[in-house]
Amino acid sequence: MAGFLPRIYDAAMKPLEKTRFEKIRAGLVRKAQGRVLEIGFGTGANFRYYTNAERVDAIEPNPDMSKQADKRIKKSRTPIDTYEAIAEELPFADNSFDTVVATLVFCTIPDPVKALEEIRRTSKPGAQILLFEHVKMDQPLMGKTQEALTPVWKKLCDGCHLNRDTLELVKQSGLDVQKVSSHYGGLFLTIECRNPS
Repeated sequence: MAGFLPRIYDAAMKPLEKTRFEKIRAGLVRKAQGRVLEIGFGTGANFRYYTNAERVDAIEPNPDMSKQADKRIKKSRTPIDTYEAIAEELPFADNSFDTVVATLVFCTIPDPVKALEEIRRTSKPGAQILLFEHVKMDQPLMGKTQEALTPVWKKLCDGCHLNRDTLELVKQSGLDVQKVSSHYGGLFLTIECRNPS
């Protein structure tokens, strides 16, 4: 069973790499500058898009996922260091990062409020926080469907919450939300924030 989820994840993402979905992800990650923290790098799908970063420190709690990322690290033009760590307990000093990136990961973090506190702690005042996440939809029928499916979905998909309202959690965290873009009928959002000074 070990290694099963990373292979399935990569297979599912492969058809999306040339699509609008992947263009959204790439466009967001390319905005990352300076010293970058990536939360939940998974199989390293973002690594090739770090064209403006000086270096990337990337965390991932699942060692099976991180093994899949090795070949992408070797191909990257940007120095990338990886750590087996959780978002709720980041192994970095205060005020370390110019940019924090998280794509398709906040749905699986067990304590997203604590993770956002850690992002604020480890990012510099004025640092940019770039998120691309699937969220609970505003459309009532779809939102109810997501609620009904979440208990089973969490078991099948590494703890993924289909019904998580990540935007509201970000707003409550004290981050300064500067831009929110909706994609695929509101199922996915890009959220661009700043860590207040």
